[in-house]
Amino acid sequence: MKIEVCLLCKNEYLSLSKIFKKLKKELKKIKIKFFIMDGGSTDGSIEFYKKKKIKFFKQKKKGRGAAIIEAFNRTKSDALIFFSPDGNENILDVKKIIKYLNEDNDLVIGSRMIKGARNEEDDKVLKFRKWANNIFNFLANLFFNNSNYVSDSINGFRGLRKNKFKKLKCDENYYAIEYQMTIRSMKMRYKIKEFATFESDRIAGISQAPSIPTGLTFIRALLKEIIINKNF
Repeated sequence: MKIEVCLLCKNEYLSLSKIFKKLKKELKKIKIKFFIMDGGSTDGSIEFYKKKKIKFFKQKKKGRGAAIIEAFNRTKSDALIFFSPDGNENILDVKKIIKYLNEDNDLVIGSRMIKGARNEEDDKVLKFRKWANNIFNFLANLFFNNSNYVSDSINGFRGLRKNKFKKLKCDENYYAIEYQMTIRSMKMRYKIKEFATFESDRIAGISQAPSIPTGLTFIRALLKEIIINKNF
């Protein structure tokens, strides 16, 4: 099975420039190609891609979801692994996702919520984002899951087969894309595999996902999936 890594970037020059050498080295070791979907960077990222001769595409539509949908439309590979170069995700875990995809799993998710994992808020007293994620995750399992409990339905560090993604008909253009992807995978009874991943602190910059608007987006996405059931 041919697998590629897709980096989702928007104004991540400071972070990407710090991890790029390691990222390129580790992916070269396992003979995996990568490309970037850029969401309209204005911080020098485009110049960096060109200087380093990185394959990249400028998104036609705005939003993380739009980037993922377009990435699947562009790739000729059988599966894609999505990686954010902000420092949160461990490039060494790409090998695990490849392994589990090759073991006939449809969707593979790096979980920040199970034993042996770390969420970036674990060192804080008030873990608002983590708690919100756990609530949305519980609701997804409650309403849609008939198999093993999925602990991190929202995390973007994941791999999915292209033919399976097409059947999901995902249409979330913004931050609820992974949530929708997981929920519809549950509805379709896809084989979902999770593994513990260590989420490090962001290297530089700020999160592109403001808490309150993102939370409202997830509420809307959840209600939509309840209403439409399997009619997508």
